Amino acid sequence: MKNTTDKNNKLSLIGSISLGTGVMIGAGIFVLMGQIAELVGDLFPIAFIAGAFVVGFSSYSYVKFSNAFPSSGGVVKFLNKSYGPGTTTGFYSLLMYVSMVVSESLVAGTFGAYTLRLFPDSYANYASVLGVGLIVIAYIVNILGNKVIGATATFTAVIKVFGIALLAIAGLIVSGFADITGSYIPQNTEALPQGFGFVAALALAILAYKGFTTITNQGADIKSPHKNLGRSIVFSILICTLIYVALALAVAGGLSIPEIIEAKDYALAAAAKPVFGEWGSWITIGIAIIATVSGVIASIFSSSRLLAMLSNMKQVPSLTKLGSLKNPALVFTSSLAILLTVLFDLTRIASIGAIFYLIMDIAIHWGLFRHLKNKVVFQPIIPLIAIVLDIAVLAAFLYIKYLNDPLVLIVAAIGIVLILVAERLFMISHTDDEGNMPMGMKNTSDKNKKT
Repeated sequence: MKNTTDKNNKLSLIGSISLGTGVMIGAGIFVLMGQIAELVGDLFPIAFIAGAFVVGFSSYSYVKFSNAFPSSGGVVKFLNKSYGPGTTTGFYSLLMYVSMVVSESLVAGTFGAYTLRLFPDSYANYASVLGVGLIVIAYIVNILGNKVIGATATFTAVIKVFGIALLAIAGLIVSGFADITGSYIPQNTEALPQGFGFVAALALAILAYKGFTTITNQGADIKSPHKNLGRSIVFSILICTLIYVALALAVAGGLSIPEIIEAKDYALAAAAKPVFGEWGSWITIGIAIIATVSGVIASIFSSSRLLAMLSNMKQVPSLTKLGSLKNPALVFTSSLAILLTVLFDLTRIASIGAIFYLIMDIAIHWGLFRHLKNKVVFQPIIPLIAIVLDIAVLAAFLYIKYLNDPLVLIVAAIGIVLILVAERLFMISHTDDEGNMPMGMKNTSDKNKKT
């Protein structure tokens, strides 16, 4: 009877798509719109279509992994299958973890930027303070347990998905389709070859879709996971693409590109005001607040679970050594998110997250192509195309940041080096004289040696 009940309680395909779409259409879209416009001008709606094209190739590897190895471990399980337990898996898993924490900081900062639209301009410098406050609240909610999280997750997901969709449709009806000529070239890309800024902007567009990777964690909770996980990923990306493009067109119809760039941290609220009036702006801010609050709570929950999983796998130091702290993974995750929120503005936070995510994404595709040809049925050319696209986007984005904001590259490089060195030293610390690593887990990839 118990097994039947468990089986009946599993997510259907529609339920999985709903959950995945709710995760993907996160608060990041409220701020990424303006940042992408800052790189490509009036072509930013097209950038979301191109971003979906790149993500489409990337999603292929995750679909194949999910169909072959459905698991609540998601990306960590995929990396472990490809590279085995060791430095490589730990390094790329930590890049994924840090990119998730960066996303939390981005969402928290977005909460501050939109909430402050309800107050006089003299309070504009308090966005990070509000962001930190939200992270603290999210920590408290997570400490209270899964029931509190679960009770609000579905409700807020429905509000933000349908709210954003209605804003996009209503905006298009009222303002009509904007003219997209490609004639406006932002100042920070005017000295670059034509099209270069557009390729670089795809790094941020991809960031708006990267939530699809969390769908891979549903392996233990979905019916027929070997086929439905992959379907859920594909349909969620398609739905998000339609909503993002419609929303971008609505914003382009309501504001000029200079106005979008000037209000890049709260572009949707700024676009709603001339189209719908003061009430429209307030409704947009309300949806943004709901989306950001629920997004931070859910993201901190997911990322802290990922860190705890890595600790249990002995890919990172044991968190139980932190003494009497309740849920040390949650404490560490929240503290890191607060630090990033205080130190960096929204543009830099998004940039660092995009860099870390793209590097991890390349590792996923290479792992499938190089190490799992005999275990997973797939077309080798597709992950190779995904790697080429990721490298092209990452290279263009890095070059633009080198020209316009080298601090992002310095911080990202320091973070990568620290993660790699720390992970390697930790792996060495529990490797025996024969090179074996007792990982405290079943070795799913038949690799016991250092990697």
